[in-house]
Amino acid sequence: MPPTTHAAPVQNADPLLAPTEFLDHDDPSVAAFAEKILAQCGPDPREQAVALFYAVRDGLFYEIYNADFSRGSMKASAILKRRSGLCIHKSLVYAALLRHAGIPSRLWLTDVKNHLCSPQLERLMGTKIFHYHALVSLRLDGRWYKATPVFNARLCQLYGMAPLEFDGYSDCVHHAYDLQGRAHMEIMNDHGEFDDLPYDTVMAGLRKKHASLFKTSTRFKSGSLLADIA
Repeated sequence: MPPTTHAAPVQNADPLLAPTEFLDHDDPSVAAFAEKILAQCGPDPREQAVALFYAVRDGLFYEIYNADFSRGSMKASAILKRRSGLCIHKSLVYAALLRHAGIPSRLWLTDVKNHLCSPQLERLMGTKIFHYHALVSLRLDGRWYKATPVFNARLCQLYGMAPLEFDGYSDCVHHAYDLQGRAHMEIMNDHGEFDDLPYDTVMAGLRKKHASLFKTSTRFKSGSLLADIA
């Protein structure tokens, strides 16, 4: 008897459950990752969404430096193999895992101001504003929620921030303040929500706004957020 899976029925025509070029939850590696997490959950979609959130938040390391933006490397399956990335990469994985579980999801793209950006990164970027910051919108019980499975708990601890928590009942958007009450992140611009990654738009925007971060046309310069702290 084949094992039970949590994937949405094939006949479901909801485009927000469909696999796409970048949200390739029909890839065996994405399905396997999702099923490992979902096996520990009950049938409640909210419980599943929360479990998948923490699996991405803490199971994939957040790193800006060395980020790979080549088209093939932006697929959820490829990101899972690397187990690291920045906001766009981790949000792509979370959105794909949600769709595998039958939970409709979209990407939400914004520009955010990072008040606590390290001096090294700010010098390299030439600004505290990071363009095309990615988050996830997901639908539970007919209502849309925002979630940010981006900054893993260990990195937050090292930067003096409380990690973002998601309970499936309230939005989990960004770190407004650090543990000392200092302003940390605020949304400056909303680019909208997308059924799949608008790859060409995002890449053109990143190259224009953050040209100094690129080592090649599709990869950020080398470095380490952990080294920045040191």
